[in-house]
Amino acid sequence: MSQSDSIVIIPTYNEKENIEKIVRAVFGLQKAFHILVIDDGSPDGTAKIVHHLMETEFQDRLFIIERSGKLGLGTAYITGFKWALKHAYEYVFEMDADFSHDPNDLPRLYEAVHTEGNDVAIGSRYVSGVNVVNWPIGRVLMSYFASKYVQCVTGFKVHDTTAGFVCYRRRVLETIPLDEVRFKGYGFQIEMKFTAFKIGFKIKEVPVIFVNRREGTSKMSGGIFGEAFFGVMRLRLDGWIRKYPAMPQ
Repeated sequence: MSQSDSIVIIPTYNEKENIEKIVRAVFGLQKAFHILVIDDGSPDGTAKIVHHLMETEFQDRLFIIERSGKLGLGTAYITGFKWALKHAYEYVFEMDADFSHDPNDLPRLYEAVHTEGNDVAIGSRYVSGVNVVNWPIGRVLMSYFASKYVQCVTGFKVHDTTAGFVCYRRRVLETIPLDEVRFKGYGFQIEMKFTAFKIGFKIKEVPVIFVNRREGTSKMSGGIFGEAFFGVMRLRLDGWIRKYPAMPQ
């Protein structure tokens, strides 16, 4: 296996238009990253494309876990986190397949954790204004005010709590009880960041520009936001009564 301290986890469902491009973009960076694709039984052949790339060009640094059906974003990442920990990666990234997250920002998130000493780096759309391109205004407002709502209810100061472009240091994922994470959609993103914050890990927001997907179709749904809306209330209660794990020494 080629050497890298970093793994980028990319969940996929029907991403055949994007998956080869995003893989090549990540592997074209100067910093060496590995990629783990978590495919939820895409009927469009996404996994087949990944297997072809693994067998012909990237057998040492591209990996895939195939699951039978759409099991939720949160469970995809939990599966990926456990795989990354088992395979001794120090820096574990979340990233979408659709180029809404710019692969060129991966080294910036890496530096925020590896060099600057933070435990979590968030590719943030809102830490320096509203950096979103080609999103319908309704989506922008919903996402922006969702993060504001989280700040108001929980007192959590992160500007972009629903961001899905994140770097975790290994010790964060070793400390958070992954099997106890409850939420599956956007609530999962909020819960992971909030739990890291409550344990005491250092979190930094790195400004990025979020670009609406160029190809394929969005997986967004009202249910995802509903989970996040009501889940935040639960997190607030947890913040008062839950006993969080101790910071590792």
